[in-house]
Amino acid sequence: VVAGLAQILKPPPAGYIPPGTPPRPAGSAPENIDFSPGQMLATWQFYVLWFMYACGAGAGLMIISKMAKIASAQAGIELGFILVAVLAVGNGAGRIVTGIASDKIGRKATLLICFALQTILILLLSQTAEGSLLANAVVLAVVAALIGANYGANLALFPSLTKDYYGLKNFGVNYGLLYTSWGVGGFMLALLAGKVYDKTGSFNFAYYCSAALLIVAAAVTFLVKPPCRLQEEPAASPE
Repeated sequence: VVAGLAQILKPPPAGYIPPGTPPRPAGSAPENIDFSPGQMLATWQFYVLWFMYACGAGAGLMIISKMAKIASAQAGIELGFILVAVLAVGNGAGRIVTGIASDKIGRKATLLICFALQTILILLLSQTAEGSLLANAVVLAVVAALIGANYGANLALFPSLTKDYYGLKNFGVNYGLLYTSWGVGGFMLALLAGKVYDKTGSFNFAYYCSAALLIVAAAVTFLVKPPCRLQEEPAASPE
């Protein structure tokens, strides 16, 4: 069904301007934010966004992959399937909520909030043990949902940042390049968590590493800014 419906989609004509767009002042050079992949890779902002995405997605994927084990090993609670389901719900809801929030307060402010909250949640997990206040099914479910929401935020905000910074013309390739950070971050932090647990019987070192990376990513939100926009070549005047 989806493949069939996709056949009726059409791209807008070249140069399409949505109704209601303010006209550009006469004689001004139009701004061109449609960066090619090569032009995008030549900007430092791409590598900062890549790092931030790897930290945010990696921390979330690390917890998602180990949540059932965390609940059983640290809290003595067998809620694997339920916690994974709650994480999935939080993941979906987080994309919607943070997408709306980013339109209101900005992408960077929303990312800063998500990175900070994710840091706090992961540090809370490091304090979870049998008999503690955190070793409670309801509390763990809430924490899992919030971690899922913060993870989902990355998948809503970084595509938007890619569009904002580098334009729509080459969005598919440009975002694909940025999206490599998702795989790298998730693989590295999930692998770290597994190795650390096998060696020490605890996830704490992995928690602290991911929290430190999230703190750095949060700090970087104050530094990142849109790249210098390209200017279209002026049309040659007729002789």
